[in-house]
Amino acid sequence: MCGIVGAVAQRDVIGILLEGLKRLEYRGYDSAGLAVVDGKTSTLKCVRAVGKVKELVDKIAGEPVHGKTGIAHTRWATHGVPSERNAHPHISRDEFALVHNGIIENHEELRRELIEDGYEFLSDTDTEVVVHMLHQECTKNEIDTLTAVQRIVARLHGAYGLCVIRTSQPDRVVVARSGSPLVIGVGIGENFVASDPLALGQVTDRFIYLEEGDVAEVTRDKIRIFSGDTPVERKTTRIQSEIDEIEKGEYGHFMLKEIYEQAKVVKNTLSGRISDKHVLEEAFGIKAKAIFDQVTNVQIVACGTSFHAGLITKYWLENIAKMPSQVDIASDYRYRNIIVRPGTLFVTISQSGETADTLAALRYAQEADYVGRLAICNVATSSLVRESDFSLLTMAGREIGVASTKAFTTQLTALLLLALVLGRRNGMTSQDEEQYVKDLHRLPDLINKVLKQDKAIQQLSINLADKHHALFLGRGIQYPVAKEGALKLKEISYIHAEAYPAGELKHGPLALVDDKMPVIAIAPNDELLGKLKGNLAEVSARGGKLFVIADETAGFDDEGDYQLIRLPPVPDVLSPILYTIPLQLLSYHVAILKGTDVDHPRNLAKSVTVE
Repeated sequence: MCGIVGAVAQRDVIGILLEGLKRLEYRGYDSAGLAVVDGKTSTLKCVRAVGKVKELVDKIAGEPVHGKTGIAHTRWATHGVPSERNAHPHISRDEFALVHNGIIENHEELRRELIEDGYEFLSDTDTEVVVHMLHQECTKNEIDTLTAVQRIVARLHGAYGLCVIRTSQPDRVVVARSGSPLVIGVGIGENFVASDPLALGQVTDRFIYLEEGDVAEVTRDKIRIFSGDTPVERKTTRIQSEIDEIEKGEYGHFMLKEIYEQAKVVKNTLSGRISDKHVLEEAFGIKAKAIFDQVTNVQIVACGTSFHAGLITKYWLENIAKMPSQVDIASDYRYRNIIVRPGTLFVTISQSGETADTLAALRYAQEADYVGRLAICNVATSSLVRESDFSLLTMAGREIGVASTKAFTTQLTALLLLALVLGRRNGMTSQDEEQYVKDLHRLPDLINKVLKQDKAIQQLSINLADKHHALFLGRGIQYPVAKEGALKLKEISYIHAEAYPAGELKHGPLALVDDKMPVIAIAPNDELLGKLKGNLAEVSARGGKLFVIADETAGFDDEGDYQLIRLPPVPDVLSPILYTIPLQLLSYHVAILKGTDVDHPRNLAKSVTVE
């Protein structure tokens, strides 16, 4: 992984490739490279660099290369350390260049075969086996690149998005997709390929989304797509790119911009899905009613931040819908002997809809006896949405910062709608539904009120910037909120942070508390507030440094032995969404003070498309 761009044109494509890579920087990566077929010499020119795309740009400025057919890549290390030798593209015998997103699981077996056949490996990557396999297949059988790709993909186990060029066929790019997204950008007298349409927004607004198992040959004036050996047609979709989604505007970082966009995108997520008194379940699609009528249990599967959204949803399903639910981490789900209860709805949650573990869990679940498979996702054209029975889109807009913010709160908004739709079938009164819907109508304004605490949170962050550890506490539904707060602090400030249910303090974590340990507590004015205050007294008694995010009516004194962030009173059902936002701001300001790369934290990628 992480990002692919390719082009075949009548003009020099170097600028197109580099601009495409820049537009994919939000995904996270450790190296970058490109290869072109030099039109004058019919030879491959390959340039690779460790670090940011700027390093590649500077290298090319010093040693210019030109070509009308080329491919480019940003890599996030899976096999082999970040280095120039492991960066993509990979070359075979100066004839083929290839870039790859994903993982080839049987690469060691294939590598041994290729070494026996005389191929020399110059990298530690799994990708290099594929480019040598292409050379081997074409040389032995005297076939074109498209046919060779169609043949070798049958031997590849794992996930891949492949993009290849060849000196003896300098007018074409060949691509293949299995478990890793690829699109073709349609131009006039030129065509393009990429792992994300965002990479091509500067050259086209028309895209063809390849489906699982597709192989395609792309030339300047023709696109041929095959499913196996069978030619297929895939529809062309027009996408109008919004320039403000890929520019920071007045904000210093995309993460901060996206935190401040939450009122708007939550409103977008609710738009057309709630009336004055009801949730409009038709928003879930034409299949939804028949499926919802059968549901007596919910199985949620997700990763990372989306997993935390699932944990919060479990509380809503129990409290609102009076319905049992299970929440599993996607990477573990399909390795267990899952017992599916009759009437179980399978729900996946993913920002990108291309998260490898979540997709694999969905595909595993296709064989189980679920009443339906629902995707909560931000990308309408994603694999997760296409392969699910029905979906509800989160309308967050493009999220560039690697640490998820607006995607999380829109996921929660959509999942609350799900809980209300199921609750309607399981004892929730029309009066209760009307109140919940009224609360949802207030949510965007409440988000803006919470954001007004930004300066106070920025001031509080000064006390955490020099710390090495932090403890987050919450009770009940606030415990997964605390987990999300700890994850955000870890992701972008690199401070070790853990979250615990506050009632578990005396069962172990209290041993960590001293005057060097900051403890961040979430304190809405709910039925567990009194118990939480007792837990916080235990922290104070041991010299812990308390930072409390509390409802202004919760009875915390400004003169208490803690630092306080006051939030306006909020409905209990909305508190997980609203109490998440101060934790996002806190992690952001701590990271700024520490000088970390907020939008591109080390070792992380935006869309995790490998297991």
